Order: sequence, then structure tokens, then C-alpha cells
Amino acid sequence: MDLSLLFRRKRQAPPALTGELRERIRASFDEASADEENFPSTIDPRIYHVKLIHQHLAPLAGKRVLDVGCGKGRFARVLRELEPEAEFWGLDLSEEMLRYVPAGIHTRAGSMTELPFEDGFFDAAYATESLEHAVEIERAVAEICRVVKPGGRIAIIDKNAEHWGRLKTPEWERWFRPAELERLLRQHCRQAASRPVSYWEDVAPDGLFVAWLAVK
Repeated sequence: MDLSLLFRRKRQAPPALTGELRERIRASFDEASADEENFPSTIDPRIYHVKLIHQHLAPLAGKRVLDVGCGKGRFARVLRELEPEAEFWGLDLSEEMLRYVPAGIHTRAGSMTELPFEDGFFDAAYATESLEHAVEIERAVAEICRVVKPGGRIAIIDKNAEHWGRLKTPEWERWFRPAELERLLRQHCRQAASRPVSYWEDVAPDGLFVAWLAVK
């Protein structure tokens, strides 16, 4: 038996999202909000993650867009500059993170597994390296899809489970195989596909990051 695979499967087994764990996750990000080096307020607008999200969701003029697990709003900040006529919202578990979100972007504190919005409230939604912290992944994906109206678009960028172990992670974090999230998205969306991506368009993907693109 491949012991590394056995370890990977064991490590990927998600814990239960108890109230105590949710508070530990919240406290972790509250503390991390002071770490501008590893949790910056801005992001280089040239990175491919930004371009891909914009390409998939656009045009956004007059539309309402949700950044799920927005942190300090670094992606929403750039996308709002690209789409000034869109209405951007940022959702995060940590109110300390939300304090850094720039003016003009609506914010709401809450959990990805219990989004505080009505059905179909948004025209589009995206999550960048945030779903990995949801713990109850199937429920979080269902919630993201629920708050997007039919015909709306969804983009998720996160880490590939096939590369688990390359980075230090908290015990609740989970990475995903491409087919896994495609399956979950297809339970609620009429289209869902995935592909490996790199931070930079002119650099070949190394397998760590995957983008899942869906249409409800």
C-alpha cells in the first residue's frame, strides 16, 4: 500500500464544524488580520486569478457580485476598479478582516455554510482560497449556489488535493480534487468545469491551483 496516499486520505478527512471549531477559525483570522505580509489588503491586478474571475463573471455593469470569504477584500478592490458600475459585497467570518475592506464595497460578517442572504440575491459569486476553510464543503457550495440567481456565474479558485502537503495548513483546511468540486457544483448548476491555473498567465500551471467555473 502507498503509505503517503494513506496519510493524505487520513489528513484530508474533515473535522466536524462544531461551534468551538468555528470560533477557533474566526479567532485565527481575527489574529491574522494584523499580518499584512501574509494577508495583504491589496493584490497585483495583473495576476491571472483576477483576470480569470473577471473574464468568467463579466460583464458586470448593474449587477450584484459576492466575494465569499473575502478577507480584506483584496480581490473585490481590484474587480471594483475594473467594474465600477457593479455592486460588490464581501462576506467573511472575521469582522477584523472586514475592517480593511475599502469603502464602496458592502460587507457582511457570516459563515460560508450559512450565507446571510436570500435566494438569488446575487448575479455572480466567487471564492478565492476561502472554500478550503469552510469545513462543511458540500454545504458551503450549496449556499454559494443558492444565493446566485439562475443563469448567474460562479468562480472558485482553490488548491488541488493532489498536491496536499506542499504548504503548511491548519487542521481544518481541506483541498479539493477537480472532479470533487465539479460534482458538487453540478448538483446546483447547469454547467461546471475545472482547469489548472497559475498566478501568472505566461507561467505554466504547476498543479497547485485549480479554477472551477460554473453557470447556475
